[in-house]
Amino acid sequence: MEKTKLNLELILPDIPDERDACVTRIISELEHHHGIQKVHIVPRNGSAKAQLCLHYDPDVILADQVEKLAGQAGAKITNQYHHLLIEASGIRHQRQTRLIETELTGVKGIIFASVAGSGVLSVEYDTSLITEHEVLHAIERTGLRIPHDHEAHEQHGHAGSGTHDHGTHGHSHGGVFGKNSELIFSIICGILLVTGFGLSFIKNINTYLPLILYIGAYFSGGFFTSKEAAESIAKGKFEIDFLMLVAAIGAAILGNWAEGALLLFLFSLSHALEHYAMEKARKSISALSGLAPKTALLKTATGTKEVDIDELKPGNIIVIKPDTKVAADGIIISGNSNVNQAPITGESIPVEKTETEDPDFDISKEALIDQKHKVFAGTINGNQLLEIKVTKPASDSTIARLIKMVNEAQTQKSPTQHLADKFEKYYVPAVLILVVMLCFAFLVIDESFSTSFYRAMSVLVAASPCALAISTPSAVLSGVARAARAGVLVKGGKPLEDMGEISAIAFDKT
Repeated sequence: MEKTKLNLELILPDIPDERDACVTRIISELEHHHGIQKVHIVPRNGSAKAQLCLHYDPDVILADQVEKLAGQAGAKITNQYHHLLIEASGIRHQRQTRLIETELTGVKGIIFASVAGSGVLSVEYDTSLITEHEVLHAIERTGLRIPHDHEAHEQHGHAGSGTHDHGTHGHSHGGVFGKNSELIFSIICGILLVTGFGLSFIKNINTYLPLILYIGAYFSGGFFTSKEAAESIAKGKFEIDFLMLVAAIGAAILGNWAEGALLLFLFSLSHALEHYAMEKARKSISALSGLAPKTALLKTATGTKEVDIDELKPGNIIVIKPDTKVAADGIIISGNSNVNQAPITGESIPVEKTETEDPDFDISKEALIDQKHKVFAGTINGNQLLEIKVTKPASDSTIARLIKMVNEAQTQKSPTQHLADKFEKYYVPAVLILVVMLCFAFLVIDESFSTSFYRAMSVLVAASPCALAISTPSAVLSGVARAARAGVLVKGGKPLEDMGEISAIAFDKT
């Protein structure tokens, strides 16, 4: 038995990593071929890329035939299974992402969906069952808004990755007070609650006045919560929002309006603050796209002209003025300068870059050219004029791939997130059943219905662990976003959690 190793990214271009479902598919596809005895993945290790290792019988099949079969299987899977990595707006909080994931995976042809609280969606679908347009339409049916300038590339890899402007649509928290409506509603709830509570201690005051203020507090504090609960129930889901709303209604039935209003105030405030934290995380990630300039000076036969970086093609010559950002990945064909690569590579001091000896080099052999001739989009030129031959389009530049990596990392849930999602799925219905049973405790215990009902409502309030639903995903999102803003790329929730167990770290010079 002999074996051969093939670079996985050549067989399955642009898959996020070796854990992708398409890797399992190609292994299953190849293991059924006569002569191939075993297929497995050799995970990436440092700079070494992940490889597909095939064990075969040389008396039955030749090495070049094995490679050909692997290529054919990869092409078949690549054509059938596509991925989308896109940004959408309208996600209010992390708990909503689970509803969207459930709704999307219920669509015929969509195999997998992962949604980050920042608005990044990773969707895998079977092209034999659903088209890309239908997938985008399914995403919009969940209430999210996809930017009109979204252009998904028909490939196995992630389409349409990038940073887009976030508008408000569908489920967004916009309202009469704009994007801060929920926070303002929460503050109004708190003011009405405090005022009503204070008035209740004043003698000879109309008893209906505090009640009216409490009802106003219920409306302002429960507006968004009830809206979200109704949307969840319509989709057959019972979220923690629903538990809180039922508890507040129960408190009102018992005449404890102040307690119910306080509950809604605290819950609505936590929602508003979570929404604010998500927006900050989105802005941190979106700021990465600002590292590269939006236009470039393209050299033409008559001089130079300013063009959008998306118009640049490999082979174009662009001019980089002193003390300006490099507009595209490329090779220096004229000029020598010190380039500040800190935004991309983390180099602590500017790196000396020189022109290549062969300005007519073959772009397909760009990997063989020395690093001292290469520059990256987003880096900062020194005090010399440079002419650069573009080697990669803007969509495939180093900075574009960094943004893509960060967006992919957001959609990869940590083990703790998976555990919390699974637990909550059964927890909320179980609590509701328990509360209903406790309401009828007066049939067994010698007490009044109001006593049993009050106990049931107390259990309902105590059993609504908001922290369970929001703590882990919010922490992961904030951690990934904060690290990205500081120039550190984290590949997802699991690596972020693993860092908590690290006792030593080794760094190279960068």
